[in-house]
Order: sequence, then C-alpha cells, then structure tokens
Amino acid sequence: MRVLFELIRILLLFGIVGALCSVLLENVYQSFGIDYNQYSYFGSVAILILLFVLYRNKLQFSGWYKGKKEKLPKRVTQVLFLFSIVLLSLPPLLQLMS
Repeated sequence: MRVLFELIRILLLFGIVGALCSVLLENVYQSFGIDYNQYSYFGSVAILILLFVLYRNKLQFSGWYKGKKEKLPKRVTQVLFLFSIVLLSLPPLLQLMS
C-alpha cells in the first residue's frame, strides 16, 4: 500500500508541478518573443529531468516508500542538470538562427 501511495505522490508531483513549471516557462519564453509552441518539447523534457533529479536527491526521503533510498551520484546530478539547462536555452538559440 505504501508503494501505491508513493506512486500516486510521484504522479501528482510530476503532473501538477510539471504543468505549473511549463506554464511559467511558456510565459518567460513569450515575454522574450520566442514561439513556445514550436519548441515546447525542449522545455517539457528539461522540466521532467529537473523534477527527476529533485525527487531522487530530496523528495524520496520524505515519502511513504521504505525501500532502498539513495541519492543520485554527484556527477550524474551535474550532468542531468547541465543537460536541462542546455535544453532550456535551446529555444532562444534556435529562434535566433531561424
């Protein structure tokens, strides 16, 4: 039962927080004149990666699941975070090139 509660928690976290971050990102891009609809998948993937890193490094320790809990290795965290930043900066760069 704890696993089911944790799964629901993860789905709600990724769904609600991901949607809010996506709306925020869309507003930021539109304020700079970037067509968010054309490049929305970059932002969506970046948000999902950032939420995954946040969950694995912080949020998993406060949930219902009692299994093996490990943080991501520091290097993996850095690479995923850098990749997310690159994905978030691609739409402005692609807009400039087109």
